[in-house]
Amino acid sequence: MAASEYTRVRLWRWRRSPLRRRSDLIEAWVVLCGWVFALVAAVFGGLAASDAVVHSAQEQRAENHKVTAVLVKDAEDPGPSRVTTDHLVWATVRWTEPDGSTRTDEARVPPKAQAGSKVEVWTDRNGALANEPLSEGELVLHSIAGGVLAGAATAGIVLGSTWVVRLGMERRRLEQWAAEWERMDTPWGRKTG
Repeated sequence: MAASEYTRVRLWRWRRSPLRRRSDLIEAWVVLCGWVFALVAAVFGGLAASDAVVHSAQEQRAENHKVTAVLVKDAEDPGPSRVTTDHLVWATVRWTEPDGSTRTDEARVPPKAQAGSKVEVWTDRNGALANEPLSEGELVLHSIAGGVLAGAATAGIVLGSTWVVRLGMERRRLEQWAAEWERMDTPWGRKTG
């Protein structure tokens, strides 16, 4: 008989049947609960991760501030083989903190900038150089991406756990079948198969 001629019986584990075992019904419940829990966990995990990204970005935005720094020496031309995607190079800059102290560090500046030219840099609450805070568009993109990835990972963990439970149940069912076949001995001591 060709495979296309078979009638597929859907949801057979939920129907009453003399062939349905208790383990079949338990497996159906495990799978259903696994999918429902994966969906709920994915939503909550994604929302939690998205909120964490937004909270972190808001903290960074509140702590970091922009200062004007002066280039200590000329910025070098990176050459065509070392051009980065943002077309900036590393150079030494000096700036004055609000408390009046002077700090010097390496920052990304435009290539070929002359010594003494002014550049804008971001510093954290300790006065160390920091990255520029995320813009609103970047924040939305990061929070969506973080939420989707965290939700998918959470759902994957739940579904993977469900799969492991199903494998254990299947192993137990096969062991029960083997034991039943052992009991099906013929009265004169020969096996049936």
